[in-house]
Amino acid sequence: MALTVLGRPVRLNLSWLKPPPAPPDGSMTLFEHLRELRYRLIIAALAIIVGMIVSAFFYPQLLDILKYPYNIGVEQQQAKDPDATNLLVNTNITSPLTLALKVSMVSGMVLTAPVWLYQLWAFIMPGLLAKEKKWALVFIGCATPLFLAGVALGYYIMPKGIAVLLGFTQSGITNLQDINVFLSFLLRVMVVFGIAFLIPLIVLMLNFLGVIKARQLAKARVYVIFATFVFGAVATPSTDPFSMLALAIPMSLLFLVAELIAHVHDRRQEKRALAGDRPVVLHDKALDDLQEPDPPSPIDD
Repeated sequence: MALTVLGRPVRLNLSWLKPPPAPPDGSMTLFEHLRELRYRLIIAALAIIVGMIVSAFFYPQLLDILKYPYNIGVEQQQAKDPDATNLLVNTNITSPLTLALKVSMVSGMVLTAPVWLYQLWAFIMPGLLAKEKKWALVFIGCATPLFLAGVALGYYIMPKGIAVLLGFTQSGITNLQDINVFLSFLLRVMVVFGIAFLIPLIVLMLNFLGVIKARQLAKARVYVIFATFVFGAVATPSTDPFSMLALAIPMSLLFLVAELIAHVHDRRQEKRALAGDRPVVLHDKALDDLQEPDPPSPIDD
């Protein structure tokens, strides 16, 4: 039975689920870029919503996982100050719902990271997708584990950071931590660590696009490593050097690896350019015969 509205048949059009056609040369008009952006955002949003729904079924387990760094940090603080009191609380009636939505949304984003990372890559590099689709798979294959590794590292250093921050509490003072504020802080640190691990990959992607050359990366190497340690000191929650080094050292190593790959890529591009500029020598006997002058014809006496 066909679906009708006010006596008129309604046909379900699912053409919007198909990506807009990409031109072979990768060039697009402004309208085509906006259409491409709309499609990528819709697919990414739908994927995250599906991830949120799936994560909602495991909300109690996810909440226990997110509370684990806090519990470990409290135990480390109480080992130094047994009289310290720390409690996680909700401050208003809407906090439990807000907390559930926040946890489910972040979990859905992490769960569907391959989908929205692919949509990001597909939008910014339409020309490469049309010619070399393998690079999209390489990007997703590298970006997803790097992002998850950064998130895991941020989660791993949190107990130490929490213990250091709670250690400033004076004796006789009870810490009432709003669980929404705490989880916002935890999730923000984890996401920052995940994005930080993607920066070298973004630099390498810009090199493949021809925006940045390997020699430019080599000149900026010292400044980038210095900025990485400054970023590690600011982004980490605790004041101990271990947390800063835990972020700065992997980021520096990833940048050096990206620079090395960029050098290899630029050398290959230079070799291809030189090979394209060489004159083509044709060895064709028929052409040689055409270029040689005809022998003089004998003169009849």
